[in-house]
Amino acid sequence: MSVTKATEVQGRDGRTPTNGYFGDLLRRVFSRFAADAMDDAPQSRDFVLLDVLADGDARSQKDLAERLGINRTVMVRLIDRLEEVGHVSRTRNPANRRSYVLSLTDAGRAALDEMRESMALRNARIAAALTPREQRRLVTLLGRLLPETEQPATQSIEYLITQAHLNQRRTFDALLGDLGLRVRHFGPLTAIDELGPCPQQRLAQHLSITEPAAAEVVDELVQAGMVSRGKDPHDRRRYALELTDRGRELRPSLYEAGERMQSDTREALGADGEEELRSLLGRLLEAQA
Repeated sequence: MSVTKATEVQGRDGRTPTNGYFGDLLRRVFSRFAADAMDDAPQSRDFVLLDVLADGDARSQKDLAERLGINRTVMVRLIDRLEEVGHVSRTRNPANRRSYVLSLTDAGRAALDEMRESMALRNARIAAALTPREQRRLVTLLGRLLPETEQPATQSIEYLITQAHLNQRRTFDALLGDLGLRVRHFGPLTAIDELGPCPQQRLAQHLSITEPAAAEVVDELVQAGMVSRGKDPHDRRRYALELTDRGRELRPSLYEAGERMQSDTREALGADGEEELRSLLGRLLEAQA
């Protein structure tokens, strides 16, 4: 499927699966840049972590690692170092005493502000695939996805992609809250609806996530009674995933929330603006491949 057009494929009941949603494309672009920053200079890695924490606390290191799409062992080392220099604090999570809530300190906020100028060079490299006019247009369209009160002073494309992604994630989490779900569950549930019964490996490939990440979210959905693991009839060594009766009951509400999110995005961007933003983000992804 082309990322520039993101042709929508119809799932069961004529519904649209996750890979047609704009939010999925935005997530892929965000994950791509976050992964690049983790392989870049230490300051780039620090900037990504501090920038995400500036948007709000992370409920655990696992949660932050998942958001940024990086290895949890690497995340532990990064947070250890940032805590050591006083940029991040760990406090016990009252909802789960085995995990720590991660917060940005005042010193961390000051360090983040100092990094912004040096990150301008990275921004130029990221946006090199676009003309100056297209870069300005991308900044304008990404800005439309942010609330008026959260319009950033920086024009960094990477920063705006991060903020737009996190804002969409918060909005979608709120829409899914009544179902007892979070946005991390939406992609796997709609994919299993489309592909199921399917092996976990295929689910990970479909969502462009690692197999351990797929296993974690599937564990949550199995515990919530929305997905079942049965033996794959084509390979008895593997599990086949499919929706349970409970998962099928929630399916209409799940897709309704997804379509509401799509509608809100189109309203913010306009139909032409959404297609234009898909194209520009797609070109950034292709340039990074």
